[in-house]
Amino acid sequence: MPMYSEKVMEHFTNPRNIGEIEAPDGVGEVGNPVCGDMMKFTIKVKDNIIEDVKYFTFGCGAAIAVSSMVSEMARGKTVDEAMNITNKQVAEALGGLPGNKMHCSNLGADALHKAIQDYLEKKGEAEQ
Repeated sequence: MPMYSEKVMEHFTNPRNIGEIEAPDGVGEVGNPVCGDMMKFTIKVKDNIIEDVKYFTFGCGAAIAVSSMVSEMARGKTVDEAMNITNKQVAEALGGLPGNKMHCSNLGADALHKAIQDYLEKKGEAEQ
């Protein structure tokens, strides 16, 4: 049984921002077929600021905690700032993750980045 930090347990037992934004500006989905974790992030952007972030996560406690933390970290940030949220920052914000759960932090940041990329493509600003 991996030992989780208090912060991981807190976000797992009381996750923030679960759900889906209606008519989102960007959608990002990722999955890890090995562990079965799946994440879907939806974002609302106004004046280049991520106004709202919601997600659905199917996965272990760490995956849920990571999604919750990523959503908190991204809200209120500019699109560029949110694109720069790293897996390492997510894991650190959660007080660390057990080694066998580090891939969960990748999924959270990746799903957010995909949602932002989707938003930029829809807006016609995606980097080719």
